[in-house]
Order: sequence, then structure tokens, then C-alpha cells
Amino acid sequence: MKKKRNPFAKKSFGQNFLIDQNYINKIICALDPQKSETIIEIGAGRGALTEKLVESGANVLAIELERNMISVLREKFADFENFQLIEQDALQTDFHELIKTRGEKVKLVANLPYNISTAILQKLIEQRDCFSEMILMFQREVVSRITAQVGNSERGFLSVLTEAYLESEKLFDVSPNAFRPAPKVWSAIVRLLPKESGIENEDLFREIISVCFVQKRKTILNNLKNAPADLREKFGDITKLLASCQIEPQRRAETLTIDEWKNLTNAFSSNN
Repeated sequence: MKKKRNPFAKKSFGQNFLIDQNYINKIICALDPQKSETIIEIGAGRGALTEKLVESGANVLAIELERNMISVLREKFADFENFQLIEQDALQTDFHELIKTRGEKVKLVANLPYNISTAILQKLIEQRDCFSEMILMFQREVVSRITAQVGNSERGFLSVLTEAYLESEKLFDVSPNAFRPAPKVWSAIVRLLPKESGIENEDLFREIISVCFVQKRKTILNNLKNAPADLREKFGDITKLLASCQIEPQRRAETLTIDEWKNLTNAFSSNN
């Protein structure tokens, strides 16, 4: 492979380059790339993961926005037919459009910049039917929130949203020393597998869990009562609806199971 002087990381892009080969190999092992299957990599950067993916024989679609990184990737993988560079912002990428000619779901891997990681996760959830599996790196605290179980104080909007649509499994932590420049926090790798949600009104579901977690120390009843006026009109008699779902109004949002959230959404949907 052709080599070029590595560009510096840019704080404005939240860049921290993974350089530790042990962790790179562990991520590749978790993804288990197979020859001729399609893998999307978000934020290819200098190509540390990309190189292993290309060598596996998989068809690699590498998404990169930063100009200096694009030039590095173009030169480094110019001679490989199983590499395609997608020069755009992952938050603006239509993954359905990207894979429409491939006729199958694809795997996804990413070392996500901390400053946009939760926004990208929400986008991936929206387009989850594109993927068979996702291996993602986040700040460790984000993974703790994603995987927080019912009753855990870290459970919040992102926990419920992820659980509704994805099976999640934390795989391992990644030390700050594995990056250049080294971040001040630990990272972690999580495996996400899309699943059937059974939720018909997804927009209402998101609105409800968002409202109920606005102030986590407040009860579900108080958060729903303090929702914007247009939502309160949708909700109608909140106490009555909570009772119909056998949910105590004095409970906090973190104590509800995913089935209770679904029942609550269906009850509100039937009320309109």
C-alpha cells in the first residue's frame, strides 16, 4: 500500500486516531469480516481499521468528511478494487441509497467522534434495516447509558430508544493510550443487532420517552403534565391513560420496562 505522511487530528472534528494494533485486531475480530460481504466504515480517518477490512477481501465503503483524511485514504487504497471512498458527512448519508444496489444488509463499523456519536446512533437506529450488525466505539459513559438496564440511574432516553430497536452487548473497554492524541476519557466497544420493535407509531414513541426523561428526578405524571401544549392535547387524560397501562403515576421513567413503554405508546396512539 502506498504511504503518505499522516495528517494531524483536528479538534473541530473530534478526532482521536486509534493506533494500538491490539485493539484494532480485537475490533476486526468482533466484526469478523468475510470475503465479498459489504462493510461500511464511518470515519475512516487514516485508515487503521480500513486497512484490515480491505485485506479481508470484504467490499469496504469508507465514509470520511475531513479533506486531509480523504487525500490519505485515496492514495493509500488507490489500487484496491474492493475499496470505495464516500466523501460526505455520515449524519447526512442516506444508507438506504448507499446500499440499494447491493441486495443485502451490510455490516457497519465505526470509531465515532465523541461530539456527534449520539446523533449518529439515532440516525443509525432510524435506518437500522440497512444493517445486519454494527460494531461501534463510543465514550465509555455513552455505552453505559446505551446498555443501562431498568432501574439503573444511568438509564435514559438513549437507553430506551436503543433497547426498543437493537440488541446491545458491550464487548470491551479501550484505554486512552490506544489513541493519538490520547483523549481524557476511556472508550468502549459495543455490538448492536437490529431487531423487530413491534412499535407502530415510532414518532409518538420517541416523543413520549423524550418528554418522560426531560427531568429524570420527576415522576412520569409530572413530566407528561409539563409537556408542550401540542403534546398534552395528544395525551388527553394522562392519569387515566397511565392507569389503563397499569403504570403508577409516581414512578420515574428509568423504572419502566420496554414493554411498558410500548403499551404506553399504544394507549396514547389509540387516544387520538
